[in-house]
Amino acid sequence: MGVPSVTRSSRSTRLPAAIRIVHPAPTAAVVTLATALALVIGEQAGGAEPWRVACVGLTVLGSQIATGALNDWADHRRDERARPEKPIPAGEIDRRGALGVVAVGVALQLAASLALGWLPTLLGLVALGSAVVYDLGLSRTPLSPLPYLVSFGVLPLWIAAGVGVDLGRVLPAVPLVAPFATAAHLANTLRDWEADAADGSRSLAQTLGRARSHALAVVMAVAVGVIVALIFVAGGRLGPASAILGVAGLVAVAQGARDARRLWYGILFAAVCWTIAWALATG
Repeated sequence: MGVPSVTRSSRSTRLPAAIRIVHPAPTAAVVTLATALALVIGEQAGGAEPWRVACVGLTVLGSQIATGALNDWADHRRDERARPEKPIPAGEIDRRGALGVVAVGVALQLAASLALGWLPTLLGLVALGSAVVYDLGLSRTPLSPLPYLVSFGVLPLWIAAGVGVDLGRVLPAVPLVAPFATAAHLANTLRDWEADAADGSRSLAQTLGRARSHALAVVMAVAVGVIVALIFVAGGRLGPASAILGVAGLVAVAQGARDARRLWYGILFAAVCWTIAWALATG
């Protein structure tokens, strides 16, 4: 009788299944990053209309909701074996319910995007489509980083278009996304290493090996922060606020050198810090 009571107690402290299925931590990080960038570049361009900034946040939120729920829907059999506490294998939401959450996310993204115009809508759909391809199979192949490169590469352009800023304002950030997005992907897949290995995944992390993937993720993430900082220092554009945010991001990544889960959350935190720092330094 003790086990059922503990199970009920632990469940009572969990977030609702409809929230957990959208992967709330990365969702919150990406939405915060997008909204902060929209505010900063909008203000630097003369002040973005508040409703446009709000719609940018909502459209990115919708995309993240759809992507997270679809990921759990696609991985439900693996999760039954390796992650039985997740919403679908735990019986807290069924696969039809998960698809319902996906539909809500897509509807939110489209509604908010269409209010902003055709270009933000198109860029948002490219980012979402790339994430869908990842969820439905590419995540298990050596090409697994590719959707990260596409989705995160499009993100600055998507946000700039959403607030009505010239895309050239954020274009220099796009090449910097590649190594950082790859690091984020490796850190994310390392958290489910055992489950993916047991399921026969051949993602880039599985192909490289656990230790090598972890080291590569740390080195790539730190290298992005350091190289960008040096560029700004050389150009005399690294102000106090950007410097503080840059150091905070480096510390967050460095503390993940010993632990894959800490690395993942450190990279999420660094992404928010460095995005704001970059926007301030280039303003």
